[in-house]
Amino acid sequence: MAELTLAVAQFTAGRDTGANADACARLIAATAGRAGLTVLPENAMYSDPLKEGDGYSEPLDGPFITRIREAARTAGVNVLVGFTETSQTPRPYNTLVFVQKDGEIGGVYRKIHLYDAFGFKESDRVEPAPIGDPLVFEIDGVRVGALTCYDLRFPEASRWLADHDVHVIALPAAWATGPAKELHWETLIRARAIENTLYFAGCGQTLPHCTGASIIIDPMGATVASAGEEPEAIAYGSVRTERVETVREKNPSLANRKFAVVPKGL
Repeated sequence: MAELTLAVAQFTAGRDTGANADACARLIAATAGRAGLTVLPENAMYSDPLKEGDGYSEPLDGPFITRIREAARTAGVNVLVGFTETSQTPRPYNTLVFVQKDGEIGGVYRKIHLYDAFGFKESDRVEPAPIGDPLVFEIDGVRVGALTCYDLRFPEASRWLADHDVHVIALPAAWATGPAKELHWETLIRARAIENTLYFAGCGQTLPHCTGASIIIDPMGATVASAGEEPEAIAYGSVRTERVETVREKNPSLANRKFAVVPKGL
C-alpha cells in the first residue's frame, strides 16, 4: 500500500504578483514536514476578476515559478500551482506547473476547457491549449493527475485521467462566486470522485470573488478534509492506494463500463 499526505492551500490572489508569490511561499513553508504534495489555486500568480488591469503573464523561467521552485526546494515539498504563462500568441496560457520537492519542474498542464460560461468569456483573454498528454506524476507510489477549474464540469476530462491509472485528481481552481456555485463545486467534485472511484482534491481561490471551500473527497464520496472559506487556510488528507483498490472491488464501475473516452476531433 502506498500513501500520500496531500494539502490543499487556498488564498486570494490579486494583481500584485510579488504579494501573490509571498502568499504561495508562506503556504508552502507551512506544509513542510506535513504534506507530500501541496496544491495551490489556479491563477495564483496573477488574478484580475474585475478586469481592471491590462493582464500579466510570465514564462516558465520567470520570477514567479522561480520563486515557487525555491520555496518547494527549501520546504522539501512537491507543489502544484496555477499561473498565467506567456505563449507565442497575444493571449497567454492558463497553466499548471508541477514542481518537485528538489525544485525541478516535473511537468505542466495548459488548460483545455476555457471558462466561457455564466456571462464570462475566458477565451477572450486566454489561449486554449491543444489536447496532448495529460499531466500525471507519481509521488511515493501514488499516481496524481491534474486538471484546472472549469475542466471539472466535463466528466470526460476526469475519466481521461482515470484511464491513465491515477489514484487522485488534483484540481487548482478560481471557482467564481454566484448563485449555487459553491453547491456546483462540491457536488461535481464528489461526483467525479465517485464515478471514477478515486480521490479528488479541489483547491480554490477565496473570497470576495471565488468560493474557496477547498476539499478532498475519497473514492466513496466521503469528505476527507475541507478548508472552509478563510484565506490562507490549509486542509490535509491522506490518499491511500489500498482505499482505491478496496472501493473498486466493491464498486467495479470502471471495469463494467461500455464506453471509452476519445478526444474530440481524433
